[in-house]
Amino acid sequence: MNKTVVIDIVGLSANLIGENTPFLQNYIKKKHLTSIKPILPAVTTTAQSTYVTGKWPAQHGIVANGWYDRDDSEIKFWKQSNKLVQGDKIWDAAKKLDPNFTCSKMFWWYNMYSTADFSVTPRPQYHADGVKAPDCYAYPPELRDELQKDLGQFPLFSFWGPNANIKSTRWIADASMWVDNKHNPTLTLIYLPHLDYCLQKFGPDFSKISKELAEIDKIVEELVIFYEAKNAKIILLSEYGINPVNRPVHINRVLRDEGLIAVRNERWYELLDAGASKAFAASDHQIAHVYLNDPSVKDQVKKVLFQTPGIEMVLDKEEQKVYHLDHERSGDLVAVAKPDSWFTYYYWYNDAKAPDYAHLVDIHRKPGYDPVEMFMDPKNPLIKLRAGYKLARKLMGFRYLMDVIPLDATLVKGSHGGISASNEFYPICITDQPLEKVDIEGVDVYDIIWKHLI
Repeated sequence: MNKTVVIDIVGLSANLIGENTPFLQNYIKKKHLTSIKPILPAVTTTAQSTYVTGKWPAQHGIVANGWYDRDDSEIKFWKQSNKLVQGDKIWDAAKKLDPNFTCSKMFWWYNMYSTADFSVTPRPQYHADGVKAPDCYAYPPELRDELQKDLGQFPLFSFWGPNANIKSTRWIADASMWVDNKHNPTLTLIYLPHLDYCLQKFGPDFSKISKELAEIDKIVEELVIFYEAKNAKIILLSEYGINPVNRPVHINRVLRDEGLIAVRNERWYELLDAGASKAFAASDHQIAHVYLNDPSVKDQVKKVLFQTPGIEMVLDKEEQKVYHLDHERSGDLVAVAKPDSWFTYYYWYNDAKAPDYAHLVDIHRKPGYDPVEMFMDPKNPLIKLRAGYKLARKLMGFRYLMDVIPLDATLVKGSHGGISASNEFYPICITDQPLEKVDIEGVDVYDIIWKHLI
C-alpha cells in the first residue's frame, strides 16, 4: 500500500486561503481543491467518523459531539472510546488487505481503545483534590512517555479554553513526525485544531485572524515538506468551515418558557434535570438534539421551535432520514439553526443562578457545547488578576476554581454545524490528482483516502 497522510486543518475553507497563507495559496495552484458538502451536523466527531467509516451518522451513530444517554438519563459530551463509532474503520479494511499495514491516529477523535496501531489524544489527569493536570493518552502506553520526554508535556491548556493557541497544534505536528520517524506507519491521520479557536471567536474577520492563518500555514508547510520527503501521498482536508454568526439561540430557555424543563436547586444555583424534564435540548454549535421524555409534547415543542427566531429546520425522526441522521442516539427532534445563528446550552434565566461550572472550562459537565469557554470575562477589568491568583493557588497546592468564563453568548462570532451557509464556507479537500466527482460529500472522503492507499 502507498504511504499516505491525511492532515485535517480544522475550520479551513477556500475563502481563508490567500495572502495570509502563502504556502497553501501556492500549494493549491499545483494541486486540486474540491469542496465537501457539509454533513448534518457539520461538527468534529460526526465528520471524522464519517470520513473513516464511509458511513452516514445514521449508520455509525455519531450524531453530534455529544448526546443524551437514555439509559443513564445524562447528557454526555466529548467521550473518547472508539467503540462508540459503529462499523469498521478504514484501517480495519486496510489490515485485511495488507497484514503489514499500520495506522497512526494523531488526535483524531474517538482515539481511545481503537484498532489503530499508534494513537495519541488529549486526556487530562483528574486528581482527587479537584486539580485538572495536563496530559495525553497514547497507545501503545509507552508512547505517551516517550513523546513527552522528547517534546515536553502536552500543552492541554493551549488546546482549549481562553489560552488556546498554536502551542497545542505545534505539539501535535511534532508528535506526528516523531511517530512517523520511529514507526513509519502506512496511514497517518493528523488533527490540527488551531483555526477553530480564532474563527469561533471572531468569525472570518481577516483583521483579527491573520496571525493565526499565518501560524497554521507554516505548520502545514512543515508537514507537507516532511511527508513529501517520505514519498507519502498527501491529502489536506477539513471537517467544516466556519461562517459568521450574530444571534445566539437559547433553546433550553425557550423550552423552559413552555414549562418543559425541570431544574434542581443546589446551593445558590440551578442544575438542568434532564431525566425529569418533559423536553430539553443538547446543543452543539448550530444543531440541537431535542429529547422528549413525554411524547405527548412533541407537537407543542415542534411548533414553538418553528416559531423561534434563528431556527431554520426542526426535524422529526422521519424527516431526519433525508439527512441520514436518524439513529437511536439522535433527538426525537433535531433543530438546525440559520447560518447567522447558533445554539447555547443555557437554561437558567438569572445569571446569578447559573451553575458553578458555567464559569469554568468544563466540557464534560456542561449539557451542551460552550464556545464562550474561549473567552475571559471582558466586563471584568480585573479578570486577568483573578486568573493569576487562581493559578497561584494551584501552584501552591491549594484547591481552586478557574472561574473566569463569561456568560455572554454574543461574544461568539463564528459557528458551524448547519448545512445552509454559502459554499465559500464549505469544508475542502486538497489532493494531488483531480477527484472523479466534482461535488463530493463526507462519505466520499473514505473512498478518496482508500484510493490514495492502494
